[in-house]
Amino acid sequence: MFNQEINLIFFYKKKLIPILALFIFINCETPIPESRDPIILDPFSNKSLENGILYEVNIRQYSEEGTFNAFAKDLKKVKELGVNIIWLMPTYPISKTKSKGPLGSYYAVSDYKGVNPEFGTLEDLKKLVYQAHQMGMYVIFDWVPGHTGWDHHWIKEHPEFYLKNEAGEIIDPIDPRTGKSFGWTDVADLDYDNISMRKEMKEAMLYWIKEVDIDGYRIDQAYAVPMDFYIDTFAAIKKLKKVFLLGETDANHPGGLNHLNNFNASYDFPGHHLTKEIVNGHKSVKDYLNHRENFILKHNPDHLLLNFVSSHDENAWSGTVNELYGKAAHTIMALNYIAPGLPFLYSGVEYDLNKRLLFFEKDSFPKVAGETYQLLKKLGELKTTHPALHSGKNAGKYSPITTSLNDKVLAFQRSKSGDTIVFIANMSKNHIGFTSPYNGKFKRFDDEKTKQLSFSYEYRMRPWEFWILTK
Repeated sequence: MFNQEINLIFFYKKKLIPILALFIFINCETPIPESRDPIILDPFSNKSLENGILYEVNIRQYSEEGTFNAFAKDLKKVKELGVNIIWLMPTYPISKTKSKGPLGSYYAVSDYKGVNPEFGTLEDLKKLVYQAHQMGMYVIFDWVPGHTGWDHHWIKEHPEFYLKNEAGEIIDPIDPRTGKSFGWTDVADLDYDNISMRKEMKEAMLYWIKEVDIDGYRIDQAYAVPMDFYIDTFAAIKKLKKVFLLGETDANHPGGLNHLNNFNASYDFPGHHLTKEIVNGHKSVKDYLNHRENFILKHNPDHLLLNFVSSHDENAWSGTVNELYGKAAHTIMALNYIAPGLPFLYSGVEYDLNKRLLFFEKDSFPKVAGETYQLLKKLGELKTTHPALHSGKNAGKYSPITTSLNDKVLAFQRSKSGDTIVFIANMSKNHIGFTSPYNGKFKRFDDEKTKQLSFSYEYRMRPWEFWILTK
């Protein structure tokens, strides 16, 4: 019918053709250029991490639609938070054999080179990455190298790629501490003694750099894969492009600090759990300072640690931010931005995500920007505009500030290139009074009002109150 109408218009009113053609052109989607434009986004570097903020996206649960296109509509809001690295949780097809729940786990991959049709098409994914690049944000994929789903074509074509029991049966991952299954029965454990499997895995990782122009990977269960695989594969990736590599591991996992040299960043799992213990009254500020001296400072300055209050695992299995931190949530969020490291947000936290998102089935959350969104936006502005908050090798200097309540008051200064920021927080559930020998005249970050610090004054702070002061 549409073609017949066009013919009639062409026959009777030829002058309408240019207008109609313009209408059709305007309503066509702009094609994604085949070639990469280096002007759109500078190559990734350690400089990119100095004021970096990482944002993890759970595509399935981010919106009611649960698609790439739905998330793409909110890229501007993500950018408003100061984010410059987007981490997409696994976007690959999910295995249906032995799957858990109605939709299965994102980490039960059935095709390393495929796209989950639940989320959209390959073209939708390319468009999302391209749009993020246009806005100055890098995009990394979640890579699952330790195991595959039971539908993966390797199961039938290359059973030798997998670990087996004494009966010759492919097994799910085994906990080396107990010798028993982790309970991840929806996945099959890969055998890294098999050189052919390593080559296939490496080729699949190179594929996404070439095909979609992504900017790196977050490696799931990174501690479970041999170090020499990373050395070889990452070297090949870096020949294609400078990338960001985040390992789900820490110095306490197998390989320790030496293993971490393969990655730009890893998790500060001990620090995350410590802040929860402080909030629950089991630890104090002294333990936090001890953690900095005996864990954080032992890392290579170029290697960043993730500071976070939530992640997909924490939300699903441990609890919401409110469950874990309660009234101290904003204090710990602020600390994560002002202390050295890489602030990390899980999608929904900015909207006061108040439920544990379902992991194996569809879920979503309302997006109402409240106090937390405004706080994170302001913290993002501080992180991205103040040299004092730079992280990495050329990080802003961290200097502790002594107080009369060193077990309850966390106070420190960050400084670089004439820029100074002071953080002071009551890390307890009680009202407190304290003194400090520190002197200075500052502005409060939230309202720009003048704040005078003086050794002669006794400060009063409410439970979990915090100050961020700028010159």
